[in-house]
Amino acid sequence: MSAQIIDGKAIAEQIRIRVTQEAKALGITPGLAVVIVGENPASQVYVRNKVKQTEEAGFISFEHRLPEDTPEAELLKIVEQLNDNSEVHGILVQLPLPDHIDPDLVIRTIDPAKDVDGFHPINAGKLAVGQDSLMPCTPQGSIILAKSVHPDLTGLNAVVLGRSNIVGKPVAQLLIQESATVTIAHSKTRDLDEVCARADLLIAAVGRAELVKKHWIKPGATVIDVGINRVSAEAGKTRLVGDVAFEEAKEVAGAITPVPGGVGPMTIACLLANTLKAACWAAGKPAPRF
Repeated sequence: MSAQIIDGKAIAEQIRIRVTQEAKALGITPGLAVVIVGENPASQVYVRNKVKQTEEAGFISFEHRLPEDTPEAELLKIVEQLNDNSEVHGILVQLPLPDHIDPDLVIRTIDPAKDVDGFHPINAGKLAVGQDSLMPCTPQGSIILAKSVHPDLTGLNAVVLGRSNIVGKPVAQLLIQESATVTIAHSKTRDLDEVCARADLLIAAVGRAELVKKHWIKPGATVIDVGINRVSAEAGKTRLVGDVAFEEAKEVAGAITPVPGGVGPMTIACLLANTLKAACWAAGKPAPRF
């Protein structure tokens, strides 16, 4: 048996097309502000992609590129100015930040109504109690990919491998809202491989390259691989791999996301969807659901 490969690029493109159409129908132009501090290469690439896709969707893009030694107070002042700018509907401060800046303080400074990353404690709290909120993009994208295989997740035995505030915890909350039966597993879980092997839906978000092996996967299960890890390749080069050993896992899984080309493209697509949602709320109009 060979697994269905879930095409995150194609699904993300469908979302971006719909976001563009909905934005035009809204009658206002959503604005997304991206703030990056320092020269982290991965962050630079990610921000370039965000800006490019923001502009392609017809949104206004606000970029703030700051040097590595930018004082925390200066960054907070920029965030507050963006909070007050009515043309800005979404604010994203690219993580990680330099060591001298407290990321939690920065996140708490963002207006929750413009927190398109979904990291503010108010949005996290709303998600936990099932209220409509701006949801973290990667978890949101993971659920959309899972539902491309299982339109109804009700009753599925779902295992989330990882308990971070960015992916593990929020994706578990979203699965609960979908009426799945949810287990959160992590590095301290006993018999971790056996726990994962009971999952109808396995979402791997632990940040360890190719940790999940073939025998960790229930035959026919759906596997959503959130991991992005850079490992050594031939001739001194590197390559990207997920948290799942893809080549062997696809022999037993029913459906699986590749890395790259799976969850990654969904993150930016959901960021645009969140910005549209924030713009709808600011205009007093109902937001589309994705």
